[in-house]
Amino acid sequence: MTLDRAGNLTGRDLEGFNSGGDTECWRRLGSHVVTMNDNTRGDVSGTRFAVWAPNAKRVQVISDFNWWQGDDMFPLGNTGVWVLWVEGVGEGARYKFKIQHQDGTWQEKADPMARLAETPPHNASVVTESHYTWNDDEWLTQRATSDPYHSKMSIYEVHLGSWRKGLTYKELAKQLPEYVSWMGFTHVEFMPVAAHPLIESWGYQVTGYFAPDARLGSPDDFRALVDALHQAGIGVIVDWVPGHFPKDDWALGRFDGTALYEHADPRRGEQPDWGTYIPNFARNEVKSFFVSNAWYWVSEFHIDALRVDAVASMIYLDYSRGPGEWVPNVFGGNEDLEALDFLRYNNRHLYERAPGVMVIAEESTSFPGVSHPVHAGGLGFGFKWNMGWMNDSLRYVELDPVYRHWHHDLVTFAMVYAYSENFILPISHDEVVHGKGSMISKVPQDDWRKFSTLRAFYAYMWGFPGKELLFMGQEFAQRPEWNETASLEWWVDGLWGHRGVRELIRQMNRLQAEVPALHELDHDGAGFRWLNASDTSANTYSWLRFGRDGDVVACVTNFSPNPYPSYGLHLPAGHWDEILNTDDEAFDGTGQFLNGSLDAPDHGQTLTCIPPLGTVWLHLN
Repeated sequence: MTLDRAGNLTGRDLEGFNSGGDTECWRRLGSHVVTMNDNTRGDVSGTRFAVWAPNAKRVQVISDFNWWQGDDMFPLGNTGVWVLWVEGVGEGARYKFKIQHQDGTWQEKADPMARLAETPPHNASVVTESHYTWNDDEWLTQRATSDPYHSKMSIYEVHLGSWRKGLTYKELAKQLPEYVSWMGFTHVEFMPVAAHPLIESWGYQVTGYFAPDARLGSPDDFRALVDALHQAGIGVIVDWVPGHFPKDDWALGRFDGTALYEHADPRRGEQPDWGTYIPNFARNEVKSFFVSNAWYWVSEFHIDALRVDAVASMIYLDYSRGPGEWVPNVFGGNEDLEALDFLRYNNRHLYERAPGVMVIAEESTSFPGVSHPVHAGGLGFGFKWNMGWMNDSLRYVELDPVYRHWHHDLVTFAMVYAYSENFILPISHDEVVHGKGSMISKVPQDDWRKFSTLRAFYAYMWGFPGKELLFMGQEFAQRPEWNETASLEWWVDGLWGHRGVRELIRQMNRLQAEVPALHELDHDGAGFRWLNASDTSANTYSWLRFGRDGDVVACVTNFSPNPYPSYGLHLPAGHWDEILNTDDEAFDGTGQFLNGSLDAPDHGQTLTCIPPLGTVWLHLN
């Protein structure tokens, strides 16, 4: 009996891939250890290699098992896929595809479906299979019935390579869950963990969509990290970058000598901001590739949410382009209809197939319905980053207090559109790099004002409608900008000011989880009412937050350096307890402007003590 050179792969297996309906194409393409049966020898093990290169003249697999000399693959019908099963090859084999273009030239390419890639600067693909046994059944069961919109969610954004530099996935699995749990965050968000050659790209220039970054360990090591977080009750979000990919000649670009994964026309196929290629979502196989990739991270690594990077660059044909530099769609508009169709398809697929899994959009424009369901005419994301809130709020706190009353609307304007989407309030890595300064360095004047303002700002943020995201290091007010090549400055988190900010974040996360009014109606206008949105002369803002069952919290933020020992608030009648005051000594405040308990009358004002550059939360009992 002659062993099947295709390793049991048939043209019928690839019909879904060719039609755009295969959402698990990594199971068919790439490299897989496959056991074949020989009538004489019985079971024989080998590896099947399969790659989509429809315009290639010839394709070889080159590897350390053939001294990189090349074994010819053969086309599988008219699928555009080349395949070869090689006896005796198993896990650990390094390989590439050597592709001959129609003009006769050759080019070596990494496997687009590789589930393990060599550690850069090497770029070969590696045969691998998972042997990991998961221990997070309890978490997955709970996730399937979760309601993130009415639950507390605060996200700790992490760059795994520099959180504590030098730690592997296995070592992070021991340290990160403990720290995140202690701080009270409900989720971590990892900057892209897919294989990328340049550390300075932070993972956003992906060359291996199916391969976790090998710098920190194996795919099973990454599974262990996710598993450890789940067992600690922490959800895992991963940044996902389907909107563009780099031009490295050994990666996806011009894969078979033609614009295969990308648009051929540079007006549609190249992203000028980042010097990258733009996927051609009109091609069925490309759509299948990316939809499968999203499901791969959810199914193979138990990821709880994907945060889709740079959505605006995907949905607008004229993104970062001037007149004559872009091509209108068939209706003459500037929307990328194929990308919009892909996003709706991908989001609908994930939400229907994996209840409890979320998809989050980093989308910086006013495109309508980003976080509305597809069946209601939306894009189908579950949440959207509130970039407008972020930009306006940071502009405000960077002002000297003497000028803030002229820009009062920078804080109030967010409520005009707060319920148009399901918003996450992000202070991400992008805000603390490239000369923007760290959060503490954004605030003007001396350290007392810096730390007081930062505590007031964070408490304003945690009391505002929406879920919170904070980038690592900002929870203890690291002074330098983030540097992807260096560890966070952990040694400062016990110093005055830094320790106080960290303790404030811990306390707010605890309170927010315990007090329904601070999280239940983040995305419902019934959960918010201004007390005073117009106190420009005092640089002060006050509002009420409501829970579903009558729970009420009053939030007051004073962005002025002046204390207000008798500040009048029209509170609902009843007994109020101060549950948070950023001037508390526990947060390295002065402790001089605390309220304790208050009784609000049926009519008239309640006089409260509001600290300078401080935030107060009052809870109705």
